[in-house]
Amino acid sequence: MAKLDLSKVPVKTGSMYPSPYAEMMAGRSSLRLGDAGGLTQFGVNLVILQPGAVSSLRHWHLVEDEFVMVTEGACVLVQDAGETVMVAGDCVAFPANVPDGHQFINRSGAVARFLVVGSKSKREVATYSDVDLVLTVEGGQASFAYKDGSAWEGPR
Repeated sequence: MAKLDLSKVPVKTGSMYPSPYAEMMAGRSSLRLGDAGGLTQFGVNLVILQPGAVSSLRHWHLVEDEFVMVTEGACVLVQDAGETVMVAGDCVAFPANVPDGHQFINRSGAVARFLVVGSKSKREVATYSDVDLVLTVEGGQASFAYKDGSAWEGPR
């Protein structure tokens, strides 16, 4: 495989979250580097946060490990225990099945970028810490439910 040409990797914007959570992801985009390189066993994404943007709702993964390294700028890691400023070179790991919701927020006046590496299991469940929402991905299909297992019908 040849060196990836980042200028040819499509920029992914928007969110798979249902409304109103999708709208909260304005200012976040990513490059799916693993997909562009043909990787199938783990994902590699370069996430770009504009000033004021958030990476995701605070969440944790049941099955998948996740590793993040800030590559440019500064952002704030928000976890159950509090907030940590992260700058270029800082890393954090999120082992699977540890219910400590996390997200990144760019509170600076400049663009922040970070690399996310995560396993790609056939079935994954992400639980969102601050809202009544659970995402299940199975066979490439995503579905949302409330934490009690009932079908998602909107915020309650």
